[in-house]
Amino acid sequence: MSAADSKPPALSPRDAALKIVQQLRKAGHEALFAGGCVRDMLMDHEPSDFDVATSARPEQVSSLFKRTQKVGAKFGVVLVRMGKQTVEVATFRRDLAYSDGRHPSGVEFTDAREDAKRRDFTINGMFFDPVQNEVVDYVGGRDDIARRVIRAIGEPTKRFAEDHLRLLRAVRFAARFEFEIDPATWTAMREHAPEIARISPERIREELEIVLTHPRRAAAVQLLHECGVLAKCWAHAAKVSMDFGRTSDELSHLPTDASFETALAVMLASLDETAIDESCDALRCSNYTKKTVQWLHAHRDSLDDPARLTLADLKLLMANPAFSELLTICAARVASNQISGDGLSEIKRRIAEIRPEDIAPPPLLTGHDLESMGFQPGPAFKKVLERAYYDQLNGTLHSIDEARAMARSMMP
Repeated sequence: MSAADSKPPALSPRDAALKIVQQLRKAGHEALFAGGCVRDMLMDHEPSDFDVATSARPEQVSSLFKRTQKVGAKFGVVLVRMGKQTVEVATFRRDLAYSDGRHPSGVEFTDAREDAKRRDFTINGMFFDPVQNEVVDYVGGRDDIARRVIRAIGEPTKRFAEDHLRLLRAVRFAARFEFEIDPATWTAMREHAPEIARISPERIREELEIVLTHPRRAAAVQLLHECGVLAKCWAHAAKVSMDFGRTSDELSHLPTDASFETALAVMLASLDETAIDESCDALRCSNYTKKTVQWLHAHRDSLDDPARLTLADLKLLMANPAFSELLTICAARVASNQISGDGLSEIKRRIAEIRPEDIAPPPLLTGHDLESMGFQPGPAFKKVLERAYYDQLNGTLHSIDEARAMARSMMP
């Protein structure tokens, strides 16, 4: 047997968390799985990760495990490395007053029951004992899963006043699981909707990215619109919310795996170019996202009328990395009856006739060619080179000699 064959199998996230629970209990501490992993297990979903909640203090957790990182010791949170897995281990706590609408000013360490009461929604407030294989539910989360309801723990108004990001999280969970939002929770969301503006743009974008890349993105945006949160997310969001009908319909016809950039371009379609730029900046989008959304917006209507699209125009569009996303948006607009499907069918026919090597071939004419012909570099260079390449893509220039002749006719 080789050394590689003798290695123990890699730990799964659940096994890593279980080992941590067992070691904490062996040391005399209470320890349970907590939060989203419990919810997912009860709903027969595969948890993406497993968190552990414990009565052990952060320093006790650190002393029990070889590889730890104190990422939030002030709040009782320690990362424990077990094999190749990293598990968040948090001490049972009660949050003190919230001053910024996002984070508590401090915590007091407490027990599991009090820890459950500080969490956001009942479906996220349960614990699981992996040793006894029992759910520990102090907040009614199990019943709410059965009822398919998103309900704030305790007083809803207090929950959203503490952490305004919960407004977006409530919508995300409701749309993802196809749950209803409890009436009292919904009323509190509408009351606190304007406060979403206090959340950092990065966190808003992160939540929007999760929402817009999920197959039920249209349902989520509808909820955001109806509770008043969408209009307050950033400076130009009010206009986006006003265009909600078109946005929702188009989003609902995107494929399930549509990218964030595609969905964001659909959401922002009612804005002008300046507002698009400002929206991407306001949401702290990456340069890639901003550039892609800008291009998709600028060319949103480019495929609507094939008769006005030359062969060169089509090739230039096809050469852009976001062209497939443009086709996706065009198909969604057809499906939502914004434009006729005849144009898209014609575009697809023409695309099929273009060989891949002909989409963006090397230019027949370069700046070096112009210099070799005796022309001095200047403003006219760019105009001549662009015209030559356009005609080459259009199939009206076929050789370097033809390109040189055209250049001579254009250069002063």
